[in-house]
Amino acid sequence: MIEFLLAVALGALHGVPVSFPSLWALQPLALAWLFWRVDQATPQRAAWLGWLFGCSWLVSSVWWLFISMHFYGDLPAWAAAGAVWALCAALSLYLALAMGLFARWRRGRFGADAALITALWLLAELARCLILTGFPWAASGYAHVDSPLAFLAPWLGVYGVGACAAGGVAMLVFQRSVAIPLRTRCLAVGALLGAVLLASRWVPHEFTQPAGEVSVALLQNNVPQEQKFSPDHLGHALEWTRDKLMTLPVDLVVAPETVVPLLPADVPDDFWEPLRSYFASPGRHAIVGLPLGDFEKGFTNSAAGLSSQTLAMPEGFYRYDKHHLVPFGEFIPTGFRWFTNLMGIPLGDFRRGPLQAPSFRVETAASVQWVAPNICYEDLFGEELAARFIEPQPPTILANLSNMAWFGNTIAIRQHLQISRMRSLELQRPMIRATNTGATALIDHQGHVSSQLPAYTTGVLAGLVQGREGITPFAWWAGRWGLWPLLALGVLMVVVSRRWGHTGTGSVGVAAAG
Repeated sequence: MIEFLLAVALGALHGVPVSFPSLWALQPLALAWLFWRVDQATPQRAAWLGWLFGCSWLVSSVWWLFISMHFYGDLPAWAAAGAVWALCAALSLYLALAMGLFARWRRGRFGADAALITALWLLAELARCLILTGFPWAASGYAHVDSPLAFLAPWLGVYGVGACAAGGVAMLVFQRSVAIPLRTRCLAVGALLGAVLLASRWVPHEFTQPAGEVSVALLQNNVPQEQKFSPDHLGHALEWTRDKLMTLPVDLVVAPETVVPLLPADVPDDFWEPLRSYFASPGRHAIVGLPLGDFEKGFTNSAAGLSSQTLAMPEGFYRYDKHHLVPFGEFIPTGFRWFTNLMGIPLGDFRRGPLQAPSFRVETAASVQWVAPNICYEDLFGEELAARFIEPQPPTILANLSNMAWFGNTIAIRQHLQISRMRSLELQRPMIRATNTGATALIDHQGHVSSQLPAYTTGVLAGLVQGREGITPFAWWAGRWGLWPLLALGVLMVVVSRRWGHTGTGSVGVAAAG
């Protein structure tokens, strides 16, 4: 029982660095305990430990989903809490299966077992990302945006970083199966840490070059979710947005996801017409989040780009439609309409946009930038953003438009910022974030936050952003093949580790697991 309680406690600890990246060392420490215990457990017990660890990790990371379902979706508190738990419990089955298979297949050989558990950890994380459109929030690699392993992001992506962390932990933990003195083991630990630090300095990790600068202004309108569609507040919110779009002396203004919560036909003329006239002048550009579509063709969660060049487009503006939709929030999975009918969230069933969407052209006197919008939850999927780098004109800047007001003033805002930072590390592009309530921020191509507005305040964040050109190894392979190379690598590692350890002495410590 104590062991199971420790699995719950350390699972929660494992997720802390996703919100507080300076505490990244907690992640490998929690993982070390899990690997130590499953290496001595029966397959059934290892599966239970993996499930409890994973469930606690996810519940402590995404508990804020309760707020959107209860306070804004009108679900009873017990039903909203139960839905969050059921989601986390189901997603933790991948880790349970991985730990159970490790306990069944381990051979008691140092190298083979370390490779096996690393591969199974990787496959469990990929399963959570890929199956049923995926929900990869709080993946273990996000703990390392500020750790010595961050240099691997442009090579391997977030799941590769998480797997390398797991592999390093496994190598340290499984030394006990090797008959070597304690002093030698301590030296091995120091050598491994030293190798990581040296690699972070000497392995190539700069793959892009400057492509000119652009001045930007990011709007944070801070509209409470319960007031977003209220007629008493909508007019004032639209007026604030329109005035900021038209008065800020910068090259590009970016407004948050659904900053205009109405279809264009439903928006007053005194909003759109002044904007069209203002942005008809060269050198002025804006990206605005809003819903588009109709009842016949379906609705999309979109971003509209305004400039003098977009006036000639069929709709009079550049259009980006969100590709990766949020289950239940933006589309209804088959068989679950009864669940969404219980909630009072408007516009809950959107149509999906294309994967390889073109970027928005921002032309200034000094440079031409190509800005690739992504909307809220989409920046969890670095492999999908990488697909845009295969286009004839890759983006030079990434722009995330979000509305996190659904989740209150919680750690969700901090977590989403770290997710965007990882995308900048993987793709080596600056990420500009315009959000309703936070985190509105400027992130450079190395994942550093150069400036940020306080959450839950109304304001404008202005600054210079350096566009980048060139492509990282991760963008090159993930843009072509998605996450399939990592999936194939994980399967290959399982096969090789089982063959490698085939002549081993068998499982170690199973009898002691009791």
